[in-house]
Amino acid sequence: MLTVAVEKNLGAFSIDARFDSEGGVTALFGPSGAGKTSIINMIAGLMTPDSGRIAHDGVVLFDSAAGIDMKAAQRRIGTVFQDGRLFPHMSIRHNLDYGRWMGGYAKDPAAFAHAVALLDIGHLLDRRPGKLSGGERQRVAVGRALLMRPRLLLLDEPLASLDAGRKDDILPYLERLRDEAKVPMIYVSHDASEVKRIASRVVRIESGKVAAVGGSELLTA
Repeated sequence: MLTVAVEKNLGAFSIDARFDSEGGVTALFGPSGAGKTSIINMIAGLMTPDSGRIAHDGVVLFDSAAGIDMKAAQRRIGTVFQDGRLFPHMSIRHNLDYGRWMGGYAKDPAAFAHAVALLDIGHLLDRRPGKLSGGERQRVAVGRALLMRPRLLLLDEPLASLDAGRKDDILPYLERLRDEAKVPMIYVSHDASEVKRIASRVVRIESGKVAAVGGSELLTA
């Protein structure tokens, strides 16, 4: 279980978010600028809350009262950003292997092959990111995150930069990831149709706060 209770002042905007995720896919859903990305950055360790507590499966990642702030690299959380953030000078094979290297694991051909098959990217391994479509780059970014062997996967608007056709291409892979990889996910989006396909639980974020927690009934504009 992921437990989040954080506060953060960002100048004219503040975040005060409290929610739990019991596994599967939980969506942080709400309009652009609501604070969703800041919340997952705090979960990932890329932004430090002013106060509060974050814990996952009994491991405390942040606790302001106890003086705990685990480094991002130690949290075993994989993050997929909107733009993929692949290394342009590396082949796709080496981009994928960077996830394994970052996790500090020995080479595992079986795990590598499974991620490649799951995301159907075997034909891309010798290419560079600049030769890939947006959807292909995002699938590679997901694969790199998986090879870190994360306890939790954060996907921050992973389809926001894609047109409708590319979104339709990649959504089946995200559904397969949900069903086969069995890694808990936090999925950030302002697109109700995406969230309806991917998530089983919805946390609606408005103006930096949790407005509601529930199911697909919260997926309104």
